[in-house]
Amino acid sequence: MSKKSKKENQRKKRRLFLAIIMILFVGVVLTTSTYAWFTANRTVTVESIDVTVTTSEGLQISTDATNWKSVVTNTDITTAAWSGVNNQLPQGTNLLAPVSTIGNVDSNGYMEMYKGTIKSNSTTGNNILTAVKSTETNGNSGDFVVFDLFFQSTNEQQIYLTSNSSVVAKGTSTGIENSARVALIKEGSVAYGSAAADAYAIKGNVAKFIWEPNYDLHTAAAIANAANNYGVTGLPATGDSKRTVKGVKAPIPESAAIPLNSTSSTYFGDVDPATTGSVSSGIPTNAYLSIFKVDAGITKVRIYMWIEGQDYDCEDHASGGSLTYSLQFSIDDKAS
Repeated sequence: MSKKSKKENQRKKRRLFLAIIMILFVGVVLTTSTYAWFTANRTVTVESIDVTVTTSEGLQISTDATNWKSVVTNTDITTAAWSGVNNQLPQGTNLLAPVSTIGNVDSNGYMEMYKGTIKSNSTTGNNILTAVKSTETNGNSGDFVVFDLFFQSTNEQQIYLTSNSSVVAKGTSTGIENSARVALIKEGSVAYGSAAADAYAIKGNVAKFIWEPNYDLHTAAAIANAANNYGVTGLPATGDSKRTVKGVKAPIPESAAIPLNSTSSTYFGDVDPATTGSVSSGIPTNAYLSIFKVDAGITKVRIYMWIEGQDYDCEDHASGGSLTYSLQFSIDDKAS
């Protein structure tokens, strides 16, 4: 073989080696990248929901405004049988998916939720966000958890969320619990002793409370997601302050080519801070979180539990986990 041929072969081998190195480098970059929302149809399952209420001074709860008790379980939620029930609790192979909202409530007393999907823009190749309204159904499927809860009280009372309330991972934590939200919509009330059918018929938006239990915690992947997709740097792993997240407020068509970090007022908005509560899952024993008042009689409250897709902690590395939502209500703001 001539010297010229040897040099040419060496150059070809060098180019091949560099090409392999570049492919490996790109592979590493792709596997360490983090994406907002979830890609590749990744989802998070809901493992269990526990709802507990203290019954001091006559406060009781029910999922059907007939059978009153102090503890409501998953079974109570899924088997509530009354005309107009629309309880949604994803279970089994039906998986919870990220959705987003700014807390708007429609004329039926339902909070408007939007399911987002990441797509690649065919022109630029950049990631864009599309969104469709997620419709509430009755059963064990759907993108989020929602159910009606009836409070019965002999007089008007302020209710509180106690230190036993939390949203935590069951088993190994993926960090998805840090993007969890809970909303309580007070729809109205009827007089004490009213027929259950009268309580069922209540539809309104008297008061609203949205709770972000783990706002102060972020995983390393969530910190990278905030920087890469939203341009937000400096998030601490623990002890973060409350941050405003731009929730989705309208359907986002693919043709709009909306980037992930968009703040377009057409599609995004802030959750009303006057009706939003924020507190860590580690509520001090003597600190109870004030929600709103329940009236004398039967008060209907619609409860939502979801994964906020616009939250920095909602990203690929956090998908696939299981969650336990626990709520405990009290009419006393002092530890008992």
